[in-house]
Amino acid sequence: MAIFHRLIPPRPWQPVVIVLLGAMTALVIYMIKIANVASYLTDDPRACLNCHVMTTEYITWNHSSHREVASCNDCHVPQDNVFKQYAFKAKDGLYHATVYTLRTEPQAIVMHEDGQVAVQNNCIRCHFNQVTDAKTASWIDAHLNDRLDRTCWECHRETPHGRVKSLSAVGFHLEPLSEEEGQKLIIPKWLKAATQNQNKNP
Repeated sequence: MAIFHRLIPPRPWQPVVIVLLGAMTALVIYMIKIANVASYLTDDPRACLNCHVMTTEYITWNHSSHREVASCNDCHVPQDNVFKQYAFKAKDGLYHATVYTLRTEPQAIVMHEDGQVAVQNNCIRCHFNQVTDAKTASWIDAHLNDRLDRTCWECHRETPHGRVKSLSAVGFHLEPLSEEEGQKLIIPKWLKAATQNQNKNP
């Protein structure tokens, strides 16, 4: 070790750089933990709830029939291949994180063009038989094979998110509560204590 110090003498700025690098590394790790970054690598729809403005979209999806067959990623992320999937998620996630961090969320959430293309392609991918069904096409122009230029949600606006999408429509909480959390929030402590005392002394 002494030989190493003789060959490369310590510089006065080295301790400062080491401390700064350590602080920056700790800050990055802290931000990754706070932002729950690992959740975005999964298909768990609750990852969307990291931003509370998505609560209504989550709740309306959670009460739809799509909940049983499709997660958020199944509809909103391209399904061509895994590389395209994660590239899209990274680009979209970076945009969402920036908007949410800077508090510049729009009042009305509207899909950007790439997102609309992904959703349209995924609608057709899952519902191809219904979209191209000859019986349906005979009375719905939009279902003719050469007329797939209209977006599916022009007609199917209620699927899967429903018409009512506002924070006031889903209660005062910022994310769906479990039954246990809901009871803690709804039942006042004094009432819970009184009920427990009554049960102990019938």
